[in-house]
Amino acid sequence: MNNSDTAAPPPPESERQPVSLEALEGIFSAANRSNQPGLVVGISHRGRSIYRRGFGLASLEYGIANTPETRMRIASVSKQFTCFGALLLAEEGKLDLDAPVDKLLPELPRLEGYPTLRQFMTHTSGLHDSWDMHFMARGLVAPGPGIELRSARRQTAVNFAPGQSQLYSNTGYGLLSIAIERASGMSFEKFMKTRVFEPLGMRDTESIPSDFMIVPRLATMHQLLPDGSWRRGIGSSEDNQGAGAGVSTVDDLLCWLAQLRGHQRKVGSDRTWQAMTEVVTLANGFRTAYACGLVRNQYRGVEVMHHGGSLIGVASQLITVPAHELDIAIIGNCELFNPVELANQVIDLVLGDALTEARPAFADSEGLSHLFGTRWHSPTGMLIGFEDVGGKLGFSFFHSPPIPMLERHGDELRLGGGGAGPYVLKLSELAPAADGTAREELTMFDAGTAIRFKRLPAQRPSSLEAGKDLIGSYRVADLDATARVEAEGEQLLLHIDTNVGTRSSVLEALSDHVFGVAVRDPVFPARYAMTVDRSRTGRPAFELDGGRTRHVRFEPIDAPRG
Repeated sequence: MNNSDTAAPPPPESERQPVSLEALEGIFSAANRSNQPGLVVGISHRGRSIYRRGFGLASLEYGIANTPETRMRIASVSKQFTCFGALLLAEEGKLDLDAPVDKLLPELPRLEGYPTLRQFMTHTSGLHDSWDMHFMARGLVAPGPGIELRSARRQTAVNFAPGQSQLYSNTGYGLLSIAIERASGMSFEKFMKTRVFEPLGMRDTESIPSDFMIVPRLATMHQLLPDGSWRRGIGSSEDNQGAGAGVSTVDDLLCWLAQLRGHQRKVGSDRTWQAMTEVVTLANGFRTAYACGLVRNQYRGVEVMHHGGSLIGVASQLITVPAHELDIAIIGNCELFNPVELANQVIDLVLGDALTEARPAFADSEGLSHLFGTRWHSPTGMLIGFEDVGGKLGFSFFHSPPIPMLERHGDELRLGGGGAGPYVLKLSELAPAADGTAREELTMFDAGTAIRFKRLPAQRPSSLEAGKDLIGSYRVADLDATARVEAEGEQLLLHIDTNVGTRSSVLEALSDHVFGVAVRDPVFPARYAMTVDRSRTGRPAFELDGGRTRHVRFEPIDAPRG
């Protein structure tokens, strides 16, 4: 074999040509517009800033441009800083992260056992997501202070027992914020500013609980409506603390990533910093990818640590490749762009041939048409579906429109892993039955636990016929609401009535006891699954299940209607 037949090893990183400014500009070219909101980007490599720029407008209303000094909402990127604050208090002996929380938060119901603060931090507490619950019943109406504690106190069921699985829950971070206040004797905002952000050198970072507050140099959040117009992306919380209240700049976020990797740390013991990146292991022995407000996994053969964030009108991604000292912060004041994809393109460009694996690709639908249709898992109420979407295998979760989400990794299809799942389908399990049709049952692994989904009939019943015995009124303790199921023409509707109004959804029968739920809201639509319980006499009860909240029970409160 001559030299031309042997692949040369990649050159040492120190000998590679530096990335050109033009190449980086090309990644963000779609955001480089003067008539739309945009992004701010900061990139550091080997301790040196290689890119720092704002794109688009911080305010459409006033025509102010985004700059590297622009402050933006960082949404769930905030979670890692909340965890760091809790770890500092644990370092001082003021918090026990692994003790049941009944003494620190005695207001919580026991249900299937008290979770720990660490389970709040790793989304393994099993508590319903308070915001998912709020949106289910009240949409974007402002809930007033104390939503997490109020929601948790009235829970009558959990997603799962503490530590048994993993499902993203903002409730845990709201309760963690309260624990920090009680242990520190300060407001959460003051603690984060004086004990976390200022000591870390993050001078432009704060926890701002309400979008109605005036914050200097803060970009306006912009929500794009279906007709192409814009509205303010104001969230409804007045005390959005540890789950997503952060406001920051790319410079501050890069300062944090450098310390996370071990460079010139300014506060906290080595043990505290190590704990930040320790992923959680579930009761079933499955090792997740989620640590303390951080996801640790592989991208193209290199380890990355990251967390994204999104609210109405903002989207962000903070990611580091520790082995290559590559840090990337992308914060946006609209949802036109995908910061996760943009950050991956930066990694592709900067690291180049140091990446040993191909980019993950969505699974093709070819050869999998026998999977098309809807499937359901009774114990969890989970509803999934498959469909062709432009040659890719479209995946539907809880009655959502199908989109390509399943990435192919060898003989597996995977989804999630950043606080939920991962959901894994093994291709060997997806083969058709002997007659070429889909098997009646399909196994999907959720955080290492096998879940068997039953295929729902391709011929769906009439919603009115399947749900006629549901018509009537209900009490929903978990939502502090009542509800009505009514017929409207050929449709069957669910109305959830609260102290702030009514939120209505269309019920679509998928079988005689499973319905898809589509909320009627052009600004903030949502999708759920409904499972009917006819095990009792009289009118049945039912449960709603969604991506972050399971087993919300609707109990009948009057006699059946005709």
